[in-house]
Amino acid sequence: MKQSFFYFLIIITSFLLFGHSAVAANPEDAGCLSCHEGIEQISDVPEMAELACVDCHKGNGKATTAEEGHKGMWANPADFRVIEETCGGCHEDHVSNGKKSLHATMAGQISGTRYDWNAQDTRNAIYAAYAIEDNDGDVPEDKGALKSLKQIPVYDPSKPMSYTNSPGDDYLRDQCLRCHLWSSGHERDGDYRGSGCIACHMVYSDDGTYEGNDKAIPKDQKDRPKVHVITTKIPSYQCIHCHNRGGRTGVSYIGTMESDGYGSPWSTEPGKKGGKKLHGKYYNHLTADVHYQKGMECIDCHTSQDLHGDGNIYSKKWQAVEIECEDCHGTADAYSSLKSSWGNPLENLKKDGSKIILTSKMDGKEREVPQTKDSITKGSPLAQAAMGIPSHMEKMECYACHARWAPQCYGCHTQQDLGKKSNGWISTRRHFNCRTEKEQGLSNV
Repeated sequence: MKQSFFYFLIIITSFLLFGHSAVAANPEDAGCLSCHEGIEQISDVPEMAELACVDCHKGNGKATTAEEGHKGMWANPADFRVIEETCGGCHEDHVSNGKKSLHATMAGQISGTRYDWNAQDTRNAIYAAYAIEDNDGDVPEDKGALKSLKQIPVYDPSKPMSYTNSPGDDYLRDQCLRCHLWSSGHERDGDYRGSGCIACHMVYSDDGTYEGNDKAIPKDQKDRPKVHVITTKIPSYQCIHCHNRGGRTGVSYIGTMESDGYGSPWSTEPGKKGGKKLHGKYYNHLTADVHYQKGMECIDCHTSQDLHGDGNIYSKKWQAVEIECEDCHGTADAYSSLKSSWGNPLENLKKDGSKIILTSKMDGKEREVPQTKDSITKGSPLAQAAMGIPSHMEKMECYACHARWAPQCYGCHTQQDLGKKSNGWISTRRHFNCRTEKEQGLSNV
């Protein structure tokens, strides 16, 4: 049975804070803490705070040397290859749903690209980063749900092109699929993150350096989380570690767009590029989304179900995402119902007299949410005119007008050199747990 996807979020959000203390003494951790002195407690949630290091990371917590202690250890116990043995012990629904979510399958990106490359004759998904099946007996096909997806084919340039042997698949594997949850992504400034659950739930800085108190972790070593803490308070920059390419949703949200030729014209010193290079690019700063200007983060709108999935396999984002503008802002005829478009309660939204109030999941601040109905009856003449036209309200998305700008990719080209070995994001990139892919039966994918 698919349980409420808000359960986990509601229970632990009130507990998880960034100001975590060092891990409490535990006899099973004596060996670990002899080196990792000062490491942060993984969580303030009572059940999680009681976990020993070896409960998640395995290894030998009583060893007296690093070599012995790290034998059989999982550096990232939240990696999807071992997740059932760790996070899945308590969060079974979230783990099951997460593996079927678009964040894990990349089905939308794969199906759209393959259709454009004439590698399939349908816009619906056929393939995923890794093969996946929905075996829970509940597959609502009327909502676009799919029973299964096959793994994306491997392109062989020595064979004729076909629906199962397309250079588009090589392009996807080599370029586009760096952000599926089975991978730890691109290891460079702006893109650092973990794989599996901690792709979201363990925060990395843009620099990818550790900022905690563990004496065993170098502060200048790249590709480390900010602190050894699992959290549901996920800042927008964590989302942007993935959402900076493709539709550029994340970088657009904060008002940044890569400059021409990936080199910024702004600099105080002649001959030098200005700004900080992130995601392999320099950025121009434009107008940020109004929600970001008001201090809101991605998670203030996007729900737990949007992120973890609802337990079904979908082809496209519009099938899987439940939040819509009207859920908070209401319609021309009615105020917000305090529910998502799927009918799920929005726990951080409430009615206070005649006002609709949103409470931020990050800072706890309350913000009044303007209502469309009031904009039409009490707003400016421009708002009354624009939103008073029935066809605008019935046939157009809100962002058709309210998006201030959007990046375009006209003129982009892709060069494929078959003389160079593809370093794909599915099978050949390094994954952060200590089992090898061969040991897990993944060496041939």
